[in-house]
Amino acid sequence: MTSTRLQALERQRQRLDRRLQQLERYSRWYSTARVISAFTLMVAAVLALTLPDSTPYWVLTGAVAVMFVVLVALHNRLNEGVRRWQTWRQLKLEHSARLTLNWAALPRAQAHTASPEHPFDLDLDVTGDISLHRLLDTTATRDGSDRLRGWLLTTTPEPDVIRARQTLVKALKHLPVFRDKLALYGRGSKTLIARALGWLDGQNRVHSRVLTGLLAWALINALLFVGHAVGALPPLWQVTIPLYFIVNLLALRGAGDIFADALAARETVERLDAIFRFLEADRVGGSPELRTLCAPFLDRQNRPTRQLALIRRVLIAAGLRSNAVLWLPLNLVLPWDMLVAWGLDRVRGRLARLMPQWLDVWFELEALCALATYADRHPAAVFPNLTTEPCFEGTALGHPLIRADIKVRNNFQLAGSGQLVIITGSNMAGKSSFLRTLGLALCMAYAGGVVDATALTVAPFRLFTCIRVTDSVTEGVSYFYAEVKRLRALLDALNMPSPYPLFYLIDEIFKGTNNRERLIGSRSYLRALTDQPALGVVATHDLELVQLADELPSVHNAHFREQVVDGAMIFDYHLRPGPCPTTNALKIMRLAGLPIEESGEINRG
Repeated sequence: MTSTRLQALERQRQRLDRRLQQLERYSRWYSTARVISAFTLMVAAVLALTLPDSTPYWVLTGAVAVMFVVLVALHNRLNEGVRRWQTWRQLKLEHSARLTLNWAALPRAQAHTASPEHPFDLDLDVTGDISLHRLLDTTATRDGSDRLRGWLLTTTPEPDVIRARQTLVKALKHLPVFRDKLALYGRGSKTLIARALGWLDGQNRVHSRVLTGLLAWALINALLFVGHAVGALPPLWQVTIPLYFIVNLLALRGAGDIFADALAARETVERLDAIFRFLEADRVGGSPELRTLCAPFLDRQNRPTRQLALIRRVLIAAGLRSNAVLWLPLNLVLPWDMLVAWGLDRVRGRLARLMPQWLDVWFELEALCALATYADRHPAAVFPNLTTEPCFEGTALGHPLIRADIKVRNNFQLAGSGQLVIITGSNMAGKSSFLRTLGLALCMAYAGGVVDATALTVAPFRLFTCIRVTDSVTEGVSYFYAEVKRLRALLDALNMPSPYPLFYLIDEIFKGTNNRERLIGSRSYLRALTDQPALGVVATHDLELVQLADELPSVHNAHFREQVVDGAMIFDYHLRPGPCPTTNALKIMRLAGLPIEESGEINRG
């Protein structure tokens, strides 16, 4: 199935390449035409200025000038199209990279420092350079990316929210063009939102009383000028207008930043307008849930582009400030800058109330589209079935960060409060990867997406892991103490009041101490877990722990194994019931050429 998807993406990329080649050829034609028209314009202008009968050449100069302006406009529009097609092509390449797990071809991971206190982030590779979040993250904005990461890292699942999100993801799964265009229009927007919100958060700096006073003064100036023009009044306007201009400038001292911020926001407004215009085009299909989500963009009376059109007009008026020929007379007769600043304040205040809702829908759609894209590119993956009984029942579970050509799938079932599976097996047999497979399946399930399996029935659990424990030299924390702290945190999580049981994953419990104390501590700890509203999986090398299954009916054994074929170890990564019958530590040492003592006890190992 993956190869079929890759072939389809390759065909799309080839079509895009052909289209880009055609557009680039047109662009070269336009460049040549611009050079020719510019040269012709210069020659015509020289002839018009030097020849006695210059009328025909002035006509030619005007015609060529118009043609040059038209060529420039068309060429700029074509180049914008080329950039858009290039972005579209890049999106297809990234889709292929996600299917093949080609991390080097994916956008860099968002900067995020995983908290050591988080119940599972560090252990499951949810975030980071090679992570579930980076694999899924097709978002264009930092806020959309953060929202997706928040869903994957949720510590308390909400079944109603998960089901609602699943419905939206299912609808978006069948809208690939909508998803790609949303990413296309949003590209380059990671800093755009911060600038927009920074400008909208500004305070009004134009007082209505000051503006009213200046408008009244401008009216008086006009009356004084007309009165002098008809001979009814002395030239008082010659004093009042300069004085008015000075006062006008003094009143604008606090409005200077408004204009600077507004002009800097022009690009932001244009970009947001393009994105919002796309969302207003009603491309979400007939899904009532999607239409409800996109309602702020589908309301024709209050749609965002209407509001952005208002600020665009004010920004055009603000742009006259850079034109001294127009700016001076306007501010002599009117408080022009003050009116523009007042208009900016009014529009900004209105947008500040509406923009958060529009952006929230955009970010939500981005995160949902990321989950939908993964579901679309992995049609064999399934949406999990949520149940109220404490259970985890998965069929053909796979690790989403392992390539499809080498991935091995396993079935797994665990049901009932207090149930525990102890997985034993040789080094490198797949125990840790399997624990992460289970954990990432829960992350995807609770985010509202599909899971890498052919079937999964699961209850809402609070997930907690103890897999990747590290010491800290700078803080004076040994590996063993760090592990003890982590396992203590797991017990604390168990004792926290919650309607949902805990699902825990522990790898190599107490491996930071000696064999005797490790066994005593591990048996005691696991016994305590079986008495709690929790269920989970523990991977270990300690074969003595498998005896707990004989003592406690809630404990079960499973294992991974290996074979030595022609002097090399072969792993099949299939989970089997029961304790592991073999170990491979000495085999690995021998294969590496290390000296191993020969004794009956060792040989049995």
